[in-house]
Formats: sequence, structure tokens, C-alpha cells
Amino acid sequence: MKSYRKVLTLNIPQRRQCVNITREVEKALAESGIREGLCLVNAMHITASVFINDDESGLHADFERWLEKLAPEKPYDQYAHNGFEDNADAHLKRTVMGREVVVAVTEGRLDFGPWEQIFYGEFDGRRPKKILIKIIGE
Repeated sequence: MKSYRKVLTLNIPQRRQCVNITREVEKALAESGIREGLCLVNAMHITASVFINDDESGLHADFERWLEKLAPEKPYDQYAHNGFEDNADAHLKRTVMGREVVVAVTEGRLDFGPWEQIFYGEFDGRRPKKILIKIIGE
């Protein structure tokens, strides 16, 4: 069995954003040479997420509104975590949206269902953060 590892670095200029990273993951899969196996993609930061969903702007706006209702950014003093940092809401948003995804690799391609894409969700941006792509298989 082969193993391939690639790290992407993103620096989102605002606090929150949803970024489609499917093409970057597909490039890593092509580089790996793996035709059958599994592809793990995970956010390597506790205030960011990787998830699978549809690439539709209305849905992304719905995520933003829904997450802000669940864990509003302000007022900062509503969270015991906030003190040195003001990102407690980002930790909670990441917990809801998830840390990683695993996608089957079949015949050298990500084996998605209809409309599925891989997204990086940033909840406390304005600094470089890493995304791990780990592919195993034959």
C-alpha cells in the first residue's frame, strides 16, 4: 500500500469564509498516483473545518447565518474562553461543521455523490492555516 501526504496553506483575509478546495485535493490525488484507496482531508487548526456539501452561494450564506445564530461572535464576554483571544465562537463553529472528511478513491478519482465538493471553513482567519491531505491505497 502507498501513502501520500500534502499540506495546503491558506491565509483567509477576513475572519470567516468558505473555500472550495476540491480542485486542490484532486491535484494531490493525481500527484499521488493512487488509483484505489481513501483520501483524508482535515483542518489542522481548532478554529477551522473541512466538510462536504454543495457549492451553492445561497447555501453558504445559510451556513453563515445558522452558525452565527448557534455561536454568535459578539459580545465577546459571553464566552469563558475569551480573554487573551476573542475566538470562542470559532471553536464552537468548527465543532459543529467538523474536522475532516474521508472520500473513497476509485479508478484514480474522488468517488463523490452528485453535487458533492470539499470545503474549507475558516472561522477565525487573518493568518496562515494548514490543511492536511493524506491519501492511502494502491
